[in-house]
Amino acid sequence: MRKTKELLRLRFELGFGQRQIARSCGMGVGTVHLYLERAAAAGIGWPLPEGLSEEELEAKLFGNQPVRAKAVRGRPQPDWKTIHEQLQQHRHLTLQLVWEEYRQAHPEGYRYSWFCERYQHWRRHLDVVLRQEHKAGEKMFVDWAGATIPVYDATTGQAWPASLFVSVLGASSYTYAEATRDQQLEAWIQAHIHALEFYGGAPTLTVPDNTKTAVTRACRYDPDLNPTYQEFAVHYGMGVVPARPYRPRDKAKAESGVQVCERWIVAALRNRKFCSTAALAQSSIQRSVFPSPFILGSTPSKDATMKIVI
Repeated sequence: MRKTKELLRLRFELGFGQRQIARSCGMGVGTVHLYLERAAAAGIGWPLPEGLSEEELEAKLFGNQPVRAKAVRGRPQPDWKTIHEQLQQHRHLTLQLVWEEYRQAHPEGYRYSWFCERYQHWRRHLDVVLRQEHKAGEKMFVDWAGATIPVYDATTGQAWPASLFVSVLGASSYTYAEATRDQQLEAWIQAHIHALEFYGGAPTLTVPDNTKTAVTRACRYDPDLNPTYQEFAVHYGMGVVPARPYRPRDKAKAESGVQVCERWIVAALRNRKFCSTAALAQSSIQRSVFPSPFILGSTPSKDATMKIVI
């Protein structure tokens, strides 16, 4: 609600200047000047009539505003989605040309400045997604699965969680998963070596999450890699480009691979008990060939399989 009464009180009762009123009421100087001009034009003095509410004072100062607002609401609304799609499809199309076409169809429609302002406001709420194009052998996405598989000690019967390492090739979605004793650096490096042996080569880039075994200091632009992990990448002639913090779409392939592992392996083996990772691997190998999430329901091929190994 506008601080109209306070503005008039500061002006006529205390004699404040426009800049002082603006600082006190949290308004712009131009707004204060406009209010005082409207008060003078409407013949409003000080003190105000007793019982005059803020709404009644607003009506005296801006009596024609509700009529304009009603007229604005009654104008035909542009189809922002269609306009946005046309701008995306035709690179020579401008917003002014779209507005001119809108005005030809609706002569009583909005002005150009309002048209541009509302379109920009609508576009800010879009969920922008960049489609990634992957080249064969370029990227390998790696991550730990969130779910674990319980492995029981044969002597004590106590269970410990076996972690699941997942790697996915970008172009083919060829997926490799391995159960590890923990998520420490040794298991992380060893799982990478097994994955490269399974693929039969090394990719150009490896895209990990910001796990401590890969990144010692996460940063959007210049992350610090774990020295051992960096030396491992140099040995195999690979580059390491970690995903940005809190940006799972940067490693969407790994996220999909993790989801498939959790569904086809962790969930499928939920009623089984294992006393070693070797037994877990053998049971997983029996379920090792199935469609990847990208061709689910089709005939499995070499480029669309998953294998669990130790």
